[in-house]
Amino acid sequence: MAGDERAKAASTGSSGLVRPPRARLDQPKAPRRRLLPEYDPEAFGRFSERIARFLGTGRFIVWMTLIIIIWVLWNIFAPKDLRFDQYPFIFLTLMLSLQASYAAPLILLAQNRQDDRDRVTHEQDRKQNERSIADTEYLTREIAALRMGLGEVATRDWIRSELQDMVKDMEERQVLFPGESDEGDRRGATRP
Repeated sequence: MAGDERAKAASTGSSGLVRPPRARLDQPKAPRRRLLPEYDPEAFGRFSERIARFLGTGRFIVWMTLIIIIWVLWNIFAPKDLRFDQYPFIFLTLMLSLQASYAAPLILLAQNRQDDRDRVTHEQDRKQNERSIADTEYLTREIAALRMGLGEVATRDWIRSELQDMVKDMEERQVLFPGESDEGDRRGATRP
């Protein structure tokens, strides 16, 4: 019995109020009930883009023009009991206003989605350009290092010119000192 009282006192705290149970952080929250119906914003965005694309075509203008012409002709020339919109065409004006009031927000929504896609594309292009610039700078430094390294390496032309200079020196030496020859040096080197 004393253990039950301690557990009860631990859950109520020193003030005697009952604490709500703690939410577990290792589990997702239970979904809340909402008053408004839920919708997929991505699906709605795609739907609005399709409508906006259709509203921007010549096909829409042709169909709209035909509907208005038929509407006006029907309400002028049809028998009086079959006319549904008399001469000032107030119902036609209402329908066109309704169509415009829905078309404008859908077009704006499609433009906002296109702006978001363009922003992402521009950001990716900017990052790609930065990588390209960094790669180009790295390659430029590597080429400069190779050129500097090649400046210290003996090239074929440099070796050729050095050999030609040595041959000229040897020919001049033979002219100045005809008794000296390489063959004598070689024979002397081989003697014990």
